[in-house]
Amino acid sequence: MDNPLVSINIPVYKCENYIIRCLESVKAQTYPHLETILVNDATPDDSVALIERFMEENPQLNMRIFHLDKNRGLSVVRNRGIEESDGKYIYMLDSDDYITPDCIEKLVANSELHQCEISVAETICEQSETGERMFLFKVKSAEKVLKGNALIFERFVKGDWPVIGPNKLYLREFINRNKLRFVPGLYSQDELWAFHCAEKLSSISFIDNVSYIYYLHGKSTIFNKKKINFENHQTIVEWFSRSFHTATDPERRKWIRKKIVNFKDLTLTMQWRSMREDGAYWKQNYRRLKKAPSLILADYLSSDFSAREKKANIYYNLPVELGYRLFKKRYDG
Repeated sequence: MDNPLVSINIPVYKCENYIIRCLESVKAQTYPHLETILVNDATPDDSVALIERFMEENPQLNMRIFHLDKNRGLSVVRNRGIEESDGKYIYMLDSDDYITPDCIEKLVANSELHQCEISVAETICEQSETGERMFLFKVKSAEKVLKGNALIFERFVKGDWPVIGPNKLYLREFINRNKLRFVPGLYSQDELWAFHCAEKLSSISFIDNVSYIYYLHGKSTIFNKKKINFENHQTIVEWFSRSFHTATDPERRKWIRKKIVNFKDLTLTMQWRSMREDGAYWKQNYRRLKKAPSLILADYLSSDFSAREKKANIYYNLPVELGYRLFKKRYDG
């Protein structure tokens, strides 16, 4: 198929300061066959009025906006975007970010060439105050194409590509065939979405092009971790654990253990940095995370686990008070 349709999914919520720049970047695409699906999550600001005016001024663009009856959260918004999409491919773009003019063209060419279920491009982060740019979500894979689910899942756990939902071109048939959807109620949903995709993927490919500008501003989620984020992390670990307990392949179970120990470390470290004054809550989450699968003796004899991971597994399975004191000593001296 020449120029297959691509559905660009954009969530709309409190984005009046950024949405026009986002839509202008869609308008500037060199790829000709696009539809843009906007889902309004009952935003209280002027975002919808700005979008409707933009659509009126650009009738040549294939843009549709859908309205939720009340604020339901990003997971529900993402799912609605998937369900309303007609394209062969789906591309997720956050409303405060923007994309390069050749973004979709490059990703489609790559997906069509390699016949892959997901194509991933490079993302660069831009500081709102200084304009400084940096890589925070780098693709690390040495190979440009990976085939076979066992290899892909291993490489995912090793962190070969970023977990963020945006800046990936998804084959819509892959999403629907595997009944992949974001879990409602989760505020921080990218980790689990990426995990569920990796469990099913048989092909993924990467391109060197920077195609997505992740705009870092004062309200960016990356800077505003709150209790709800860490409650979500607990839920995500429960989903990881569920996959572990249903897996029968020893290799798959090993890689899930590796994913869990690193996610425990990430969760407790982030919580310490964001909410260190609430020691009781940190201890509560430490206690909850201890229930998740841990490394086994064979993992300590395996080169697939780093010394840091092996040490972290010990740190996070101690009596709570001891674990708290050692963690505090590690990070506060």
